[in-house]
Amino acid sequence: MATKQATTWFLIGVAGLALYLCYRIAEPFLSPIFAAVALAIVFYPLHARIESVIRRPNVAATLSTTLVMLVVAIPAVFLGMAVTRELGGLYQSLSEKSAAQGGLSPFLMHLMQAPFRLVGRYIDLSQIDVRSTLLQWLDQISRYLVSFGARAVSNILSLILASVVVFFTLFFLFRDGPRIQQRTAAMLPLSQRHATKFVTGISETIMASVYGGIAVGFAQGSLTGLGFWVLGLSSPVVWGLAAALASLVPVVGTGMVWAPAVVVLLIGGHWVKALILAAWGAAVVAQIDAVVRPYVVSGRAKMHNLLIFFALLGGVQAFGIMGIFIGPVVVSVTIAVLDMLQEMNVSSQESAQSEHASTKSRI
Repeated sequence: MATKQATTWFLIGVAGLALYLCYRIAEPFLSPIFAAVALAIVFYPLHARIESVIRRPNVAATLSTTLVMLVVAIPAVFLGMAVTRELGGLYQSLSEKSAAQGGLSPFLMHLMQAPFRLVGRYIDLSQIDVRSTLLQWLDQISRYLVSFGARAVSNILSLILASVVVFFTLFFLFRDGPRIQQRTAAMLPLSQRHATKFVTGISETIMASVYGGIAVGFAQGSLTGLGFWVLGLSSPVVWGLAAALASLVPVVGTGMVWAPAVVVLLIGGHWVKALILAAWGAAVVAQIDAVVRPYVVSGRAKMHNLLIFFALLGGVQAFGIMGIFIGPVVVSVTIAVLDMLQEMNVSSQESAQSEHASTKSRI
């Protein structure tokens, strides 16, 4: 017995060390792996149909992965090209205006005359060297843009690597998904019913998170495009789609789209439109996330809205953009485990009461 216990504890120690090392190996790729799992769960019904027609698992998985890649990548590429074209046109327009004023600095000085006169009615600005302050701001902005460009190049390389990991993992999840699920359930020290409930709860929560993201993206993109259209800004459909994608980015979200537009309107002297767009973006568009996502996720994941709200907020803070999916999954797993413990406790109490009753009857 002592030898068996020693062997058990030794194996537990080795397993714990091995799992920790496996975590360290997989840590750089956890977000792409989780993204692949989410895509596999969402698109598995499509793969099942393809596999029912094409009986060869490798070919069916390759075709399904390719279709998912086209569905995800092609719209993003075309949207990126459209946004780049719009930004190029905006840059050219601002360059022409600044050249007409004799350069960027005089152009900005000319634009700032009206707001400085307005503020000067209430605050003494005579002690402020507006020109040197403006030049200092321009220097800081240029430094930030240089560093941002360097980070963007690095992020592009990271994005390419992450995309390769996502679709490589997705292929094997499509091909071996049922076997992986069965093997995972068999490794859990749970009954068949509890293991099925555990895995199903995770799948439903991931699906709910994806549907919540789609609903938020659609709502925020539509409202952003509507605001651009009402104010007469160019390409409201393109910027609406850009806002829908930006809604996935934690914290800033659609502010990546409408906030620069507010700055452009201010530079162009359209103060009223800038204030309207800022109010619309901050008070309406930005608040959709806090309303729509918890409602959609809680309805499918069978969790209270308050739990979903904190799961999304805390998940984003802890895991970044993938926290939108990981946060609700963690809370769902916690609830499932607590439910199982409660069931086991109730079952143990019922067994004890039954044994006690049978003992009294024999006495």
